[in-house]
Amino acid sequence: MPDLVPIRRALLSVSNKHGLGGFARSLSAKGIDLISTGGTAAALQDAGIPVQDVSAVTGFPEIMDGRVKTLHPKIHGALLSIRGNDDHESQRLANDIALIDLLVVNLYPFEAAVGRNADFDEVIENIDIGGPAMIRAAAKNHSGVTVVVDPDDYDGVLEELEANGGGISARTRRRLAAKAFSRTASYDAAVSTWFQSRVETPDRTYQAFGGTLLQTLRYGENPHQSAAFYKTLEQRPGVASAKQVQGKELSYNNINDTDAAFECVAELGTDRPAVVIVKHANPCGVAMGDRLSEAFERALRCDPVSAFGGIIALNQKMDAAVAEQIAQLFSEVVIAPAADASALSVLAAKKNVRVLLTGGVPDPLASGLLVKSVAGGLLVQSRDNARPSTFQVVTKKGPTPQEEADLKFAFSVCKHVKSNAIVYAKDGATVGIGAGQMSRVDSARIAAHKASEAAKAAGMPVSLSEGSVVASDAFFPFADGLLAAIAAGATAVIQPGGSVRDAEVIAAADEAGIAMVFTGIRHFRH
Repeated sequence: MPDLVPIRRALLSVSNKHGLGGFARSLSAKGIDLISTGGTAAALQDAGIPVQDVSAVTGFPEIMDGRVKTLHPKIHGALLSIRGNDDHESQRLANDIALIDLLVVNLYPFEAAVGRNADFDEVIENIDIGGPAMIRAAAKNHSGVTVVVDPDDYDGVLEELEANGGGISARTRRRLAAKAFSRTASYDAAVSTWFQSRVETPDRTYQAFGGTLLQTLRYGENPHQSAAFYKTLEQRPGVASAKQVQGKELSYNNINDTDAAFECVAELGTDRPAVVIVKHANPCGVAMGDRLSEAFERALRCDPVSAFGGIIALNQKMDAAVAEQIAQLFSEVVIAPAADASALSVLAAKKNVRVLLTGGVPDPLASGLLVKSVAGGLLVQSRDNARPSTFQVVTKKGPTPQEEADLKFAFSVCKHVKSNAIVYAKDGATVGIGAGQMSRVDSARIAAHKASEAAKAAGMPVSLSEGSVVASDAFFPFADGLLAAIAAGATAVIQPGGSVRDAEVIAAADEAGIAMVFTGIRHFRH
């Protein structure tokens, strides 16, 4: 592959015309012949830049509302002809095909059409056909062709043309070709994802995933790991779509933890103020209240030690009162659907705190796909959007109305705690959380210990878990986990049920005189 390839002829066909005029004028000033299509050609002509319409090159008009214009041998032959190949050269000359050395294409705004909820037919019309075909042709033949798919690369191309006497290096051609293939792949993934969502029973034989870079991160979970943040086609309020109004750049862990916090607070709805505090992707305090300030105070009381340096998520518009409380705690990120000007003014004094405003709260019942990489593959599942439709009382004693409300609350929170998960709750607030343990009894004991320590920190004479309810994300395989919860003061239990030892566990609950409810739904989270 030759190192420097001179640029003598370029084809420009772009939907995003940002920077087009200056770029094309500079190319023309270097003696490069320009050909173009439709709206791009009109824009260049209006700017007084010499350009030849593609139909004049092909000898064939654009037809079918522009659906067919570049799908022609005089275009694809000009892109795919291998330079230095005698057979290709003779065929090219015999068919009067002039080489194209530079292809500048960005695609129909399919993602934007989906983002503005355009109707089905409009979205279909924004599926580009000729653009990806040309990009792939040029990228495949990058030994002789330079392909540009991003206006951000215009300046670099012009600088290299200037430095190299009108040529582009092999290194740059290969880099731009790799970027071009990534662009067409992410574009096709967006089309595939949208189309699958419009099919009643999608065929998952082939599954595409793609995204657009939002941010190159300083590092991943640890400093020796590289990382980046990409936005997908999914229209879901959260960290990927949020506006950051203040604070330092988000890190990998910030993004991961903030997503966990916001998804958890969304689980509680928006009718009543709620606050979630997350540390290392696990909730360490969740509460509802009559005001956000009350919810924050109760969430913080659950585990004030772990809350230090945590992520705070609100389900309603942030006001000055809760902002004043947040400002007293060292936190990494605050995420909310909106914020009063007074609240932002308060947090402005904590300039390193990242404040994200999302414009809404994600729907916890919405469908979607979750993806995890494993060695040699991708593990894909639907979002855990299930909620119990019935609560089966399996003990002699049933829960009181307050206990029932707390059981439902605790089970909702438990869904967002790493397995094995145990959550103690009372009066719409968590009072002890045990997460990520290898045995359920250990989770129950850790949660009880945290409840006891939180009570000491608050100057209370008895553990916060005294008189609480307890939720388990999966069944109790033995009675020991339940007995640990009873010893901690729990008066009612909610769990999926389904163990071969359910009878033994129910008997232990009856012997202790507490209520137990089965949901039939498990909420493992790994």
